Amino acid sequence: MYTKLGPRIDVECRFSVFGLQTVISLFMVTSNKVQFVKVAASQVGQRLDNFLLGQLKGVPRSRIYRLVRRGEVRINKKRAKPDTRLEPGDTVRIPPYSGPEPGVVPAPSDSMRKSLEASILQDSANFLVLNKPAGIAVHGGSGIRLGLIEALRQLRPEWSDLELVHRLDRDTSGCLLVSKNAQFLKQLHQQLKEKRVQKHYLALVHGSWPENLVEVDAPLQKQELASGERIVRLSDEGKASRTRFRVLERYKQATLVEAMPETGRTHQIRVHCLSTGHPIIGDAKYAHGKHREGLEEPLASNEELCLHAWKMGFTDPESGNLLEIEARPQKQFQGLLDQLK
Repeated sequence: MYTKLGPRIDVECRFSVFGLQTVISLFMVTSNKVQFVKVAASQVGQRLDNFLLGQLKGVPRSRIYRLVRRGEVRINKKRAKPDTRLEPGDTVRIPPYSGPEPGVVPAPSDSMRKSLEASILQDSANFLVLNKPAGIAVHGGSGIRLGLIEALRQLRPEWSDLELVHRLDRDTSGCLLVSKNAQFLKQLHQQLKEKRVQKHYLALVHGSWPENLVEVDAPLQKQELASGERIVRLSDEGKASRTRFRVLERYKQATLVEAMPETGRTHQIRVHCLSTGHPIIGDAKYAHGKHREGLEEPLASNEELCLHAWKMGFTDPESGNLLEIEARPQKQFQGLLDQLK
C-alpha cells in the first residue's frame, strides 16, 4: 500500500526481550508523496489510529497521533479523530512520512507462551477470550516491541490475523476479546458502538465508598503534560462518559466495588473513581501520595493496580445467543482481597 519508497539504511541492533537475545534489522523508510488509501472491506469498523499503525509500519504511535491532530490525515477530505471508525467507501489521506520499518517481531519466550495459553477462557471459531495478565500491554508501541496481540499471532499459524476487539490498560487484568476474522470484528465493533457489550469490572478503591454513589457521569478529555506523559482529566470539553457502581464488600480502609462503564473512554474507571475521592488502590498514575498516607498492611505494600475486567457479555453474531464470560481475579488481586478479609 506504500508509494515509492526512499533510501533504506540498514542498522543491526541486539536486545533482550522476555529473556531472549533478538537480532533485528531496521530500515529507514520514507515516502515523499501523499497517499490516498481506499478502505478495504476487512478494515471497515477499524479505528483510524489502528488503521494508520498498519499502514505506517515503524512510525511511532506518538507521531501518528500528531499527524491526526494537525489534520494531515483526513477521511474523505475531512479532519477526523484517532478513534473515528472507518466506514465502507472511505478514502484515507496519508501524508508523507519517514520512520524505522521493523524487520522481525520478537518471538515470545516459553514462559510468555505458557502464560498466554493458560489465560485463554474460550476458544471458538470466530474469537478468543482471555483472562489477560496484569503487566502485559495488549499491543506493541511506545517502546514496547512485543505486545499481547503480536505474541498471540505467533502461538499458532492459524492465528496470524488475530485482532483486538477492544483494549485493556497494561496494568489491568481480566476479560479481553480477540477476533479471528474481519466479519466478527466488524459485528462486535457495531455492538460496542450501540453499547450492547456488557462490561463489569472489580475495583478496590481507597476509603469507604458512599452507598448512594451509584453513578458518575462526567466528561473526560485526554491531555499531554509537558513531560510528554498522557493523562485523562475531567473536562466540560471532553467526551461524555458514564460509569455505574455497586458496592460489593467493605474493608477497614478500602471498598470493593463493581464498576460498569456505559462508555469506553481511556482510563474511564480510574479517573471516575479519582473524581469521587476514592481512587483505585495501586493506581500509580492517578492515586497520589496523600491517598497512601496512613494505609495499613497489606494495602500499604501493594503496588499493583487493583482493577480487573471481571465479566463480559455480548451477542454471538453467528448463533444470536448472549454469551456471558467471567474471569476470576488473578493471584495477586485475589490474594490481597483474601488478606483484607
